[in-house]
Amino acid sequence: MTVTVIGAGLAGIEAAHTLSRNGIKVRLHEMKPHKYSPAHQYAGFAELVCSNSLKADRLSTAGGLLKAEMRILGSLSLEAAELTKVPAGGALAVDRTAFSDEITRQIQSDPNIEVITEEVTDFPEKNAIIATGPLTSDAFADSIADFLSEFGASAQKSRWLSFYDAAAPIITAESVNMEKAFLAARYGKGGDDYINCPFTKEEYEAFYHALIAAETAPLHDFDVHSPEKAAYYEGCMPVEVLAKRGQDALRFGCMKPVGLTDPRTGKRPYANLQLRKENAGGTMYNIVGFQTNLKFGEQKRVFSLIPGCENAEFVRYGVMHRNTFLDSPRLLDNHFMLRGSENICFAGQITGVEGYMESAASGIISALSFIKKFSLPRTSIIGALTHYISDESVVNFQPMGANMGLLPRLDEIIKGKQERYEKLAERAIKDLQSAIQ
Repeated sequence: MTVTVIGAGLAGIEAAHTLSRNGIKVRLHEMKPHKYSPAHQYAGFAELVCSNSLKADRLSTAGGLLKAEMRILGSLSLEAAELTKVPAGGALAVDRTAFSDEITRQIQSDPNIEVITEEVTDFPEKNAIIATGPLTSDAFADSIADFLSEFGASAQKSRWLSFYDAAAPIITAESVNMEKAFLAARYGKGGDDYINCPFTKEEYEAFYHALIAAETAPLHDFDVHSPEKAAYYEGCMPVEVLAKRGQDALRFGCMKPVGLTDPRTGKRPYANLQLRKENAGGTMYNIVGFQTNLKFGEQKRVFSLIPGCENAEFVRYGVMHRNTFLDSPRLLDNHFMLRGSENICFAGQITGVEGYMESAASGIISALSFIKKFSLPRTSIIGALTHYISDESVVNFQPMGANMGLLPRLDEIIKGKQERYEKLAERAIKDLQSAIQ
């Protein structure tokens, strides 16, 4: 059997890698470099278009537990992440170019994987994994909708959902004024992994008013003509949209000052913005949490009001793009397979799992459905996610990332959150290892 995998993002490369490791031939289709989505710009596989952080790596967090489970299942993306990681406190962050290059190298050198660089417009009839991501091309999106409708899934375009996702700007390290900024990680975790830009109350208020009054870019490529009409995903909301929820919204979100002390004053800042390393050399920094749809000139003007960023050199401005995903509870089973199909799976953010590692994990599970369908325990974070996307009782389906709230409760009552999370993680790992034996 040969399996067709469409899309070489995180889900697609994990699916192809998992199939190949189990002796199954793969035809991997990727439309880059011949055609790019509005958000992609690098020719390599597994391009990270939003943040370069793969989130927390501690086992007692949902992100860390997800990674631990993926390592058990033989994740290629985590193998590449270990080789290309950059300092990021308790998080796992990577040099995104080196990360993509390493994955591309491994996939292209795999004798079981044939890489075909072309846009797919016709829907495959069987033995395929669709991992075209949240920016599926219009032509193939039409083919998916047509196939599902003919298949009897009642999946007209009205049954598809879409939301808007945004990426944060990147600036050069040497352009940051370290007389105003300082190096630290919150609560001392991770050493000096972040550059911190502390605000006084007056500086914050000036920045806030400039931000909410700034001009946004029109969404020319999408279905609406103003950001006010767009539906945003909470996990990657434009900073200007979040700010309009209230003057202190940013101070309780991406600009929270907790766990930090400004060495100039010896006190906690009124607000604080963090810059995270974008590459291993530490020459570029990502403005953490500042996904945006502001016009490029407005980004330069407003973000230059950030203390320490008065002369910031932008190597990439923030951009916004549309994400599209399936009404998965009505269409997919808990192995990401189209119900009643001849081995047709979907994987990645198109299924409604939200996040880099969640997408990668779905690619592994979709591939395993061709090899050995084992029952993923709901006590594992991956099993909980697969249950969520296939649960027909979920009426108003929205994308979901890994979180401890998805897991069933423990039999024992543990009041301390940290201890409870550790117990949940211990149970998850034990149950997953038992399930795959």
